[in-house]
Amino acid sequence: MVAYSKAALATAENDVVKMRIGRSLPPAAAPVGWADLWNGVVGAFTPRASVKARQDELRRELDVAHVFPVSSGKAALHLTLSALKTLSAGTEVVIPAYTCFSVPASVLNAGLRPVLCDINPATFDFDHAQLQDVLTPDTLCVVSHHLFGIPSDIERTRAACGTRHIFVIEDAAQAMDVGGCLPAPGTRGDVGIFSFGRGKNITCGAGGMIVTRSDAIAAAIETRYRRLPSPGWWEMVKDFAALVFMSVFIRPRLYWFPAALPFLRLGMTEFPRTIRVRQMSGFKAGLLKNWRRHLVQSNEARSAAAADLGARMRIRVSDDSPRPLLRLPILTSSPYEKHKIYLASKARGLGVSVAYPTSIDEIPEMRHALDGRTFPSATRIASRLVTIPTHQWLLERDKQALVNLWRHRSA
Repeated sequence: MVAYSKAALATAENDVVKMRIGRSLPPAAAPVGWADLWNGVVGAFTPRASVKARQDELRRELDVAHVFPVSSGKAALHLTLSALKTLSAGTEVVIPAYTCFSVPASVLNAGLRPVLCDINPATFDFDHAQLQDVLTPDTLCVVSHHLFGIPSDIERTRAACGTRHIFVIEDAAQAMDVGGCLPAPGTRGDVGIFSFGRGKNITCGAGGMIVTRSDAIAAAIETRYRRLPSPGWWEMVKDFAALVFMSVFIRPRLYWFPAALPFLRLGMTEFPRTIRVRQMSGFKAGLLKNWRRHLVQSNEARSAAAADLGARMRIRVSDDSPRPLLRLPILTSSPYEKHKIYLASKARGLGVSVAYPTSIDEIPEMRHALDGRTFPSATRIASRLVTIPTHQWLLERDKQALVNLWRHRSA
């Protein structure tokens, strides 16, 4: 990682107020309204009907044969990996060297060995020349992500894996979409996973989903899925309270309050040491009753914001635009510039995030499972990337402030 002046960073830190009071943008957000909360309460009293309704809707919209709603996106990946283990002798899972920390955590928690492949820094997809080299007879599957909503070349990954009988898991946790050209993100691999977490395209606070067209994979998942516990009433009460808090304080005029509470650790990226795998509760399934309408509205707003900001900042993030980017990724010129932009944004409440702080090989909890190789592109991205919010609460004044921050970054 490129070194930069600690003194320079200390000088920049002095310009940031310790606690900002006033309008502040969350780095990522999805709305939850009072009607959604009421639907969640109804779902809590009719759990089987609510979960089945969401399964039927999602099966139809995504044109898949099997849908498994679970407690989180990482639970979806963990359950998928545990099921695939029974269909193959493979023990290795190939993942991008720069991705969400929950991905390698899920691999380890499933009792499998993560194998890293460097990325293409322009797309966050695999460096496909290197992907060919890391596939071995021990490879169980490849996890291909659509990071920030930028599409990866799933067909190319499938072509590399198909002749070797290697499964492809499509991680669409940050790329859920409907209404466009089929197949939709998450449905092109052997199995796909989605997340309904707090900052995703749509949310129920925390939730996830597995989809597949394969009867064999579905049968392996079903064997484990029906043994999963369902959340109890006390857990649903806690979820309700957390979602009420989120629905109020995720709004920019109030977000400064939770952002100032260090124990909430908002914006912190942590490696989950354990992963709880549960079926989705009736409360959360009910809360997602209007998921399609929310998703269309969210993605329209994100597509427009990403296209507008990209054009004004003269940044090209995808060959296929506009895209409903969960956040707009921008590569700075140095780690110092990255940190300076982040601090300036924090002082002004503009919601710029540092994204994932390291490549996967630099996570301390991962070092025992890896072979010591380095991944230059992933390391460079981790040290220089920032992301900009694209959600529907951006006003024109926010966009202009973000554009000005980017244009004057060297001042």
